[in-house]
Amino acid sequence: MKKTLFSMVSLTLLISCNQSKEESQNKPTTPEIVQEDFPYGNVPREKPDRKLSAAFERIYDGTYGGLEVTSNELFSNFKYTPLEGFDYHGHDGTVSRRDASKVIKVDDTYYFWYTHRETSVPPDENGGNDTIPSRDWDLSEIWYATSKDGFTWKEQGVAVTRTEKPNPGWRSVSTPDILVYKGKYYLYYQAYLNMPGAPGTKGDDCPVAASVANSPNGPWTPSNKIVLDNGPEGSWDQYVIHDPYPLVRDGKIYIYYKGEMGGNPKVRAQGLAISENPFGPFKKHPLNPVINSGHETALFPFKEGLAALVSRHGLEHNTIQYAPDGVNFEVAAITGLMPIAPGPYVPDAFTNTKDGRGISWGLCHFRNVGKAEGKSHSYFARFDCDLSLDVDDPLMKESDILNHPDIYFKFGLTDEQRKRINQTK
Repeated sequence: MKKTLFSMVSLTLLISCNQSKEESQNKPTTPEIVQEDFPYGNVPREKPDRKLSAAFERIYDGTYGGLEVTSNELFSNFKYTPLEGFDYHGHDGTVSRRDASKVIKVDDTYYFWYTHRETSVPPDENGGNDTIPSRDWDLSEIWYATSKDGFTWKEQGVAVTRTEKPNPGWRSVSTPDILVYKGKYYLYYQAYLNMPGAPGTKGDDCPVAASVANSPNGPWTPSNKIVLDNGPEGSWDQYVIHDPYPLVRDGKIYIYYKGEMGGNPKVRAQGLAISENPFGPFKKHPLNPVINSGHETALFPFKEGLAALVSRHGLEHNTIQYAPDGVNFEVAAITGLMPIAPGPYVPDAFTNTKDGRGISWGLCHFRNVGKAEGKSHSYFARFDCDLSLDVDDPLMKESDILNHPDIYFKFGLTDEQRKRINQTK
């Protein structure tokens, strides 16, 4: 009986082995890739006729415009210079300037508009009233300044004041941007009805309003209506329409803006609305959001399309993106130390061009200055870059930036992180 059982087991094993051998012989195999090593000295400038990794497919498919950052017209680092001509009251937190618009040039003079807060005390994020701001941009007006060289500026005063309650903008007007269209000047801005932290409010309620003037020096006449409103309930931009940024394209007015979706932290993204009239109605693009990251809007005509600076938030932060159609953006470059709330000088922003030349400088702000001491405010700086087809500055294309060690140590471990690490020993 034992001999018979042993014979049966042996026969079963033999059949199984033969079947496995046949299956192995019949199973298709992945052909081994046999090719010469990628060359060292004579690196091909055009896509070679060979199998490539996904990393090198990206290089040759036109994503970055070449093999090195120096050949990518949409790569740049950024250099910063303090602006002259602004007084911040000893940086005690009672005066703040932020959210620079695009810079425009009229005759021989540069202009820009911005959020200006001048209050008796710094912001109090735990509250606020008619005289105490709850945020850096609360109880603000829109001011403007002029310059002959882009470095030294002269503050000209208020352009758009807060409105009468309950009109949009009674609480604050901020984050402006400029449109020059058919001989007139239009300012778009966030018109606050509510402000986070202020008594009796429910949060950030600030649809887009607009004012018009015949001169960059004003006077500005408000539209007294909402130009671009929040989306309907349940839509991605139902609560936030921030940073309106107008350009002229295809004979129409394109306004890009930032919205927020749910999540923790909230997901920031950017949308597009289009109109043939500066005061609307604006129709939101069906593919919104058109950019999946970024905290502020900053775009400029580039070749036949539009390029965007995308910084601070999201999976594609610290990138410069490009869309030939102004809608379907792809990452064109990865960089760092990008300007906060950039307002670039875009000479062809309103020319309806399909040969955009890019940008080489603009204005930005540094935020939360003095916050740890209860003196939170923002102040302006100038940034320079080489994102222009008409500029060739190799130093702006240098990617190996070595910062002082103190900068790295400033962003060291928090007390909570040290505690966690010590507990795991």
